[in-house]
Amino acid sequence: MELIKNTFQPKKLRKRQYFLQEGDISKFTAFITKGAMRQYYVDEKGVENVINLFIENYWATDRKSFFDLKPSIFYIDAWENTDLLIITRADMAELMKKIPAINEMIRIMDDKNAIASQNRINAAISISAEMRYENFLKSYPQFIQRFPQHQIASFLGITKETLSRIKKKTLK
Repeated sequence: MELIKNTFQPKKLRKRQYFLQEGDISKFTAFITKGAMRQYYVDEKGVENVINLFIENYWATDRKSFFDLKPSIFYIDAWENTDLLIITRADMAELMKKIPAINEMIRIMDDKNAIASQNRINAAISISAEMRYENFLKSYPQFIQRFPQHQIASFLGITKETLSRIKKKTLK
């Protein structure tokens, strides 16, 4: 426990403060202890497209940039004032060597992440916007109070007007 405590560094982000910006290499992965964050990219028209939403007990990072040490195509910022525990790639590797249970934890997290990504891709290409919203409500009910409608709509790959119509229809 002491080794883990000494390896992670606490970090605070103010609302709208960046954890990662496009073009930077993700030097840290972060465990959120308080707050909310989002991961997004900006398309050629200047529109933000939300890829991930994170709250307490979620890990936030650009996995490709963090593990491959390549510049990120994403932004990650704090949606609320956020408290994090951050760790470098090298420190994570060292912890994995010293504490075998960390390897198992990471494997389980990777499996869950892969399943969530697979489900999200499937939903994006084969499920109606209404069903995507219903699945979102079932899978992430805690996000509804934490993120505004336009962020949720972007995460679902629909416009905020479409989401508004779906919500209105659902209420009827």
